Amino acid sequence: MSFKVLQPGLLSLLQDLGRFGQHAIGLTTGGPLDNEAFLWANRLLHNTPNACAIEVSFGGLQLLAQTHSYICVTGASLDLTINGVTKALWTSHKVLAGDEIKLGYSSQGCRSYLAIAGGVTIKPSFGSSATVMREKIGGLDSMGGEKLATNDVLPCNTVVKLPRQSLAQNHWPLYGQDAATLRLLPGYQYNQFDSGTQARFFHGCYKVTDRSDRMGMRLEGPAVACSSEQMLSEGICLGAVQVPADGQPIVLLKDRQTIGGYPKMGAIMARDTATLAQLRPGAMVRFEAVDLYQAHTINTLAQHKYDATPMLHLKD
Repeated sequence: MSFKVLQPGLLSLLQDLGRFGQHAIGLTTGGPLDNEAFLWANRLLHNTPNACAIEVSFGGLQLLAQTHSYICVTGASLDLTINGVTKALWTSHKVLAGDEIKLGYSSQGCRSYLAIAGGVTIKPSFGSSATVMREKIGGLDSMGGEKLATNDVLPCNTVVKLPRQSLAQNHWPLYGQDAATLRLLPGYQYNQFDSGTQARFFHGCYKVTDRSDRMGMRLEGPAVACSSEQMLSEGICLGAVQVPADGQPIVLLKDRQTIGGYPKMGAIMARDTATLAQLRPGAMVRFEAVDLYQAHTINTLAQHKYDATPMLHLKD
């Protein structure tokens, strides 16, 4: 009762929603860089939101089904085939033992999510299956923290019959953009940046560089400086925009360090870290300040839209 990895692609990681409550012992959150696409992959298969799935960066994953089940692929635009037949994204598909599933390479966006009915059934480590390679935790070996490799076996449950669902394309997130606006909540260190620096930061454009990974996205643009270049280390939240000595902002993501001592402008909204993680090097971003009331309203409306979005029911 499993799927075998024939080709792992560039970077494929097992992820659930993340590892929470472990910062005190130095373990970061991990989890999918694009929560929305991850949640839809599980929802379309009737999985629990936290079911373990595969995050595929840039594509190339190939699997062999060794049991009957259903799969769904969401996120970045790429070709999905089962036994050489092209299949739709954002749709659940039946697979039989012996079927070969192939993901091409993404043409728009960076991260895709392949979910299996019932999830990949691996033992959690510190409360989560999320793979964090830097910490060597999560994934197939409960303390290994490695990316998927050829011949890895992904345990799962056999599922013979499951109502198939699809998300209409007009509800798909937009990928392949070359620009995005990131909404930032200024933090308590914001006023340590002078008014000129603040204006330069919010009016400037920053380029996503190729020196980015799951820890953080390094940006390049108008340099910003703080009156205090370093300070006592403190806990780091998702989306924190820290400013190192060179003045080039870094937006911290799911595999960020748990503490840091660089000054921070604030933090971008968690749902905007997903937007950022789907941008390719060379894309441009701007920052827009929001307050807690605005952020709460944005999140509430987005959750309501997700809950109310209808799914199309399909026949086998």
